[in-house]
Amino acid sequence: MARLTTFSRLLITLVIVAGIFFAVRKFMPGLGSSGDTAPAPTEQPQTGASNENNPSTSSSTWGAQSGKTGPSFKPVSFNYTAPTPAGGKLKGVVELGATGFNSFIIKVDGQKNWKLEKAEFGVSLVKEGLATDEDVKSGLKRYIADMLSFGVGPKDIHFVVSSGAQKEPIMPAINAALKGMGYYVNVVTPAQEARYALKSALPRDFDNRAFVVDIGSGNTKISWLPNGTLEAPGAKYFQNNLNPGAVFQEVKGKASQIPSNVRGTCFIIGGVPYELAKQTRAGKERYTVLKAPADYKAEGAKQEAGLNIYAAVAEATGCKQFVFDWDANFTIGFLLNM
Repeated sequence: MARLTTFSRLLITLVIVAGIFFAVRKFMPGLGSSGDTAPAPTEQPQTGASNENNPSTSSSTWGAQSGKTGPSFKPVSFNYTAPTPAGGKLKGVVELGATGFNSFIIKVDGQKNWKLEKAEFGVSLVKEGLATDEDVKSGLKRYIADMLSFGVGPKDIHFVVSSGAQKEPIMPAINAALKGMGYYVNVVTPAQEARYALKSALPRDFDNRAFVVDIGSGNTKISWLPNGTLEAPGAKYFQNNLNPGAVFQEVKGKASQIPSNVRGTCFIIGGVPYELAKQTRAGKERYTVLKAPADYKAEGAKQEAGLNIYAAVAEATGCKQFVFDWDANFTIGFLLNM
């Protein structure tokens, strides 16, 4: 080194310093970087991530995917006695439903106070399309004869086809059979059915603080005053291969439209609510408060579907008082509307 010139020493020093500098850049790239100049991420964050492909993200969607039965809450007790008619007249109606024939006889006075005098729930093969024309005629004649013997006048017997049953292939034969016997068939739309259910199930004392849900086999009707009506899938939506999670979201979205001031009480009717109310009915009470959806265990596909609908309404509205009315039916609302 002693023989090196001053210039040679300077060159060697520069080479060593440069080597150290590039080594630091390679093995310690973050050294000397400021936090304010960090590189932007190469992937944009996903905004508005959808839950549509993951139904279990909803706390209440239940069934095979999540195993849940909906929201849980402590039901609010219900204490109410419906007014009885003063005198009144007997009227009868036969419901031509999606799963069979049901008949109801009521006594109603001029103030539209009413009392159920007789109810008969028939099971037929109408839904499966196996009923013959003769089956239809004989069944209808029996209903008419029973009402006449009970004291209902011939002009006070009415026939109503539910909105869900209109889609059944056998219905044209039923309509033809009734017209042949001199009876007019009243065909109702889902909106009319919802209003009739409201007229039957909503007590006047609850006009401004409650809504009505009718879970039928073919469709579900939701209604409230003054003129709110909604339609959603019914408790046999599984026969149409509808996804439970999608149905839950559809019902929840529609029930969210119910005004907040009428969400305190829900009067609920229909086949599945009837089956749920049977589990806790006390004696012959007219009104039975249902348990929270999470407190029921479904028995069969129809109950599972009905509970899914019930859970969606409960979650959407936050209502904790679902009251099943043992006497109410949309066809009775049809009679009251006449």
